[in-house]
Formats: sequence, structure tokens, C-alpha cells
Amino acid sequence: MSFLDYLMGVDARIALMGRMMQKTGVDRQLRVVADHVAVTNRAVDRCRSCGHQDECAAWLDETEHADHPPPYCRNGDLIARLQSLR
Repeated sequence: MSFLDYLMGVDARIALMGRMMQKTGVDRQLRVVADHVAVTNRAVDRCRSCGHQDECAAWLDETEHADHPPPYCRNGDLIARLQSLR
């Protein structure tokens, strides 16, 4: 794997994470939570280490809005905490 392939994969996963936050309605909460930069960085790390990228992309394409992410989402706990802030 080239460094460019790595960067493209990271960017794709960051895009998936952003879409997941939007679909579950917590994208705004993520931006205003205390220490949001560190929280976002940890969420990105969890998303980058997930092995369900294709499943996630398909789920996001098929889902207009969701109350919770799919069970395999490594940011499910974070999303639940952010939803409680609404």
C-alpha cells in the first residue's frame, strides 16, 4: 500500500464518520462538546481502525436518518452520549 492509498483510505473513513454523525443527528453536538478537537480526533481514530468500511458505506447510502448507528459502529457510545445532549 502506498502512502497515497493510505491517505485516500483515511479520508474515506473520515467522510464516513461525518456522514454517520449527520445521519444520527449529532454533527452539531460534536462541534460544540467540550474539548471537541480531542473528541473528534479519538472518533476519527476509532473509525479509521474499523473493519466495516464497505458495510458502513452501504448502510449510510440506504439510511436517510437513524436513531442509532449500526451495531458494529465503533463510535456508537459517543453518538449515544452526543444524542443525550440534544
